[in-house]
Parts: sequence; C-alpha cells; structure tokens
Amino acid sequence: MSTSCCAPRSPASPSAAIDVDDLAALCKALGHPARVQLLRHLIDVGECYFGNLADVLPLAPSTISKHVSILKDAGLIHGSSDVQRVCYCVNPERLQQLKAMIVGL
Repeated sequence: MSTSCCAPRSPASPSAAIDVDDLAALCKALGHPARVQLLRHLIDVGECYFGNLADVLPLAPSTISKHVSILKDAGLIHGSSDVQRVCYCVNPERLQQLKAMIVGL
C-alpha cells in the first residue's frame, strides 16, 4: 500500500496560529527580486546609506527609493536620518517575526 504525499495532516496547534494578513503583507513586500536583494544586502552589511544602495542594483535612484519605501512600510527595515543622508538597516525583530510566520505555515 502506498502512502499519498497529500494525506491529511493533524491540525496545527492553536499556538501555531499566524496572522495571515500580516504574512501576506510581508510576502508582498518581498515579492520583487530587487527588494529581496536590497534586504539581503542590508542583512550582510548591517547598515547602509541610501547612496550606497544604488551600487547594489543597476536601477535608477527613484526606483530604489520606491523599493526601500515598500520594505520600510512593511517594517522590514528602519531608516535614520543623518545630517544630509539616510542610513538604513534591517529590523531584526520584524525579520524574526517573518521567519516565525513562515515556520508556522
């Protein structure tokens, strides 16, 4: 007798419940390869000024700004203003929430 890979599984425990709207919003924020690359870059370097982000991708600064804005709105990155420039870094708590939600699927 063969076992189907689609056999019913036991239901998830109540503690494994996830906010599906929040997960969908985070997935949407990561739904473009440029945003994934920008997030990976910030994870690797720790922090980065906006001008340096233009070196990460061959895109116009306005396009990069839009992608950064989407990541920021999703809470995946923070931006802090210096005198004349903005420095971005990953929000580790939000990234951990995303990882937990993915595991909770």
